[in-house]
Amino acid sequence: MRFVLARVVKGRLNLNSAMNLSSVSLPRVLVTSNDAPAPGIDLLRTKCDVTIVPTAVSAREQVLQALPGHDAVFLVHYYNVNSEFLDVAGPNLKVVSTMSAGYDHLDLPEIKRRGIKVGHTPGVLSATVAEVAVLLMLSAARRAHEGRLKLEQGQVEYRPQWLLGQDLQGSTVGIFGLGNIGQAIVKRLMGFEVGRFIYTGHSRKKAGDELGATFVSLDELLEQSDFLVVAAPLNNETRGLFNDNAFNKMKSTAVFVNIARGQIVKTDSLVRALRNKKIFAAGLDVTDPEPLPLDHELLKLPNVEILPHLGSSTLKTHNKMSIIAAQNILNGLEGKHLVYSL
Repeated sequence: MRFVLARVVKGRLNLNSAMNLSSVSLPRVLVTSNDAPAPGIDLLRTKCDVTIVPTAVSAREQVLQALPGHDAVFLVHYYNVNSEFLDVAGPNLKVVSTMSAGYDHLDLPEIKRRGIKVGHTPGVLSATVAEVAVLLMLSAARRAHEGRLKLEQGQVEYRPQWLLGQDLQGSTVGIFGLGNIGQAIVKRLMGFEVGRFIYTGHSRKKAGDELGATFVSLDELLEQSDFLVVAAPLNNETRGLFNDNAFNKMKSTAVFVNIARGQIVKTDSLVRALRNKKIFAAGLDVTDPEPLPLDHELLKLPNVEILPHLGSSTLKTHNKMSIIAAQNILNGLEGKHLVYSL
């Protein structure tokens, strides 16, 4: 009997030891907020030891405090991953994946210099963001916000010249940045009988030819567009590009839409253009700053539609983004190509 007990005890000890070794060998992944959609976190837990910073919108200090010793980081929000962040993370860090298509919050040269793999989640959100672009185009062109204000103020009129908007049908739609989102916008607008699509960028694109869009210079885009949609990434070239000079070249009947990044637009210049009727209206899913202070002039102007950065905010899209961000991490830790790498 003693022999049997000894074997059981020995077996239990070996099992516990194996479990401890397994736990130690699992790569450690830090998720920067408990607001991360569950599908991606569940996927990570199949192969990793997952630590979640326990607040929906975590302060940077909380993330930095939890960061040391982790093998990978799942960025739920736009944390600035720079030298400070990487120094705190230490030499264990192998992969960073952000649950976003944009990556202007990542110091890519520094991350790559340290041999760290970095991923993001483009593509999956293109359709969702494109839908918001169309929403803003139509709302701004047809003066939806201004109409609601008139309704609330009891100032509704029924006469032929009251609250007239702009037509999308037959118009020239300009796309600044014909990437995945820009292409998705064009596809969704085809049923509106748009007269012409034009776009600008570094060079003419095959995708543009396939969509029947014409490549033009930036000045031509500004001067010819009835609707101008910004769908380009934020970088040193695009930062502050839409300024007084740009708005002064646009039609007084033009509708300006930004679903990319707020910093691409000089906010004071946009305010002046809207206030002085240099352009007809604007539709914004992104602003600079973000969110806008409650007393900001953009919030007081009747000819601007503003959303609080809801471009990708659907349940299905965010679940997909979380899965891709998680798979980026798993692939990176296993020495495989990331689903979407930078």
